[in-house]
Amino acid sequence: MALYLSGFKHLEIQLEEIKSATNNFDDSKVIGAGGFGKVYKGELSHPADGKIMVAFKRLDRKYGQGDPEFFKEIRMLSSYKHDNLISLLGYCNEGNEMILMYEYASRGSLEGILNDAALTWMQRLKICLGAAKGLSFLHDPNGTQQRVLHCDIKSANILLDENLNAKVADFGLSKISPANQQCTLLVTTPVGTPGYCDPLYMDKYQLTKESDVYSFGVVLFEVLCGRVCYENSNGKLKVFVHFWKKCYEQKKLDEIIFPDLKQQMDTRSVGTFVDIAYQCLQKSREQRPTMSVVVEKLKAALELKELHELQEEMRKALGYECGEIIRAADPPLIYKSTKELKALLSKGFPVNGGNTVICYAALN
Repeated sequence: MALYLSGFKHLEIQLEEIKSATNNFDDSKVIGAGGFGKVYKGELSHPADGKIMVAFKRLDRKYGQGDPEFFKEIRMLSSYKHDNLISLLGYCNEGNEMILMYEYASRGSLEGILNDAALTWMQRLKICLGAAKGLSFLHDPNGTQQRVLHCDIKSANILLDENLNAKVADFGLSKISPANQQCTLLVTTPVGTPGYCDPLYMDKYQLTKESDVYSFGVVLFEVLCGRVCYENSNGKLKVFVHFWKKCYEQKKLDEIIFPDLKQQMDTRSVGTFVDIAYQCLQKSREQRPTMSVVVEKLKAALELKELHELQEEMRKALGYECGEIIRAADPPLIYKSTKELKALLSKGFPVNGGNTVICYAALN
């Protein structure tokens, strides 16, 4: 193990520092727990930033966590850097202790706020887009880096910082494959979480990047429905994915959409979102989109939502639909995004052959 970690000595942290930060692993510092053990929060001194809040994942061998998972997490997160991947800040490997230190995601996991009525449709779209960007980066990294298959994408493994920026986390089950390959297929014993796992992976032991895409599709439906994809009742696991797909196919989405979201939703944004979510869940992996396509579709869904809000804002303020005002522009307005459109509207633009200028100052 020491040989494996020799290239990561700059990330090593002393156990005493961690004990001091967590009050000797006091339960009051626990912010999460799972099959790996517990996660604690604590403050550490930082040369540039003074005291910083961090998270410590304390791996527990009795739950099956061992050297391979520990080293894999260090290797992955020290090599792959992206705004939408959780950052590894350090590790401790003293005696029987295996501890990983991460940036602190103060808003917890996406799973924890799925049913939060205060989480708007706009915020949900931004979270999904961020997570999609992180996963897309793993599937198609820069340069000669190897492709990473996460193998355990779920809402519990998408963490959120104070600004609700999504951070894909937990790489203990991930697999790597050679870079720049058009297709990656690994034959391996299935790992992951029931309900999120690709049926082809479970049935045929064939793992591909499309397996992650399937899992991400489940997460998208969770965000839409405001609940996790399963429930455990009397020792029996009930998974809702098949029911969600059926509701989509039968055009009965109203039965599953989180009630607190319905008044915020516009048809075009939701349609774009749910179409790509459903495509991710296709039985044939050839019919599933790449994560880069998922990113583009989620960008489009967010853009449509922003445009809808702009239209509503202008209708309330001016009594006209945004589209009517845009069509009156002479010469025509040229823009590529809602942000550019807002800038044009706030700056002012000519109508009526240039004899009149309309300026929507409320957008400044």
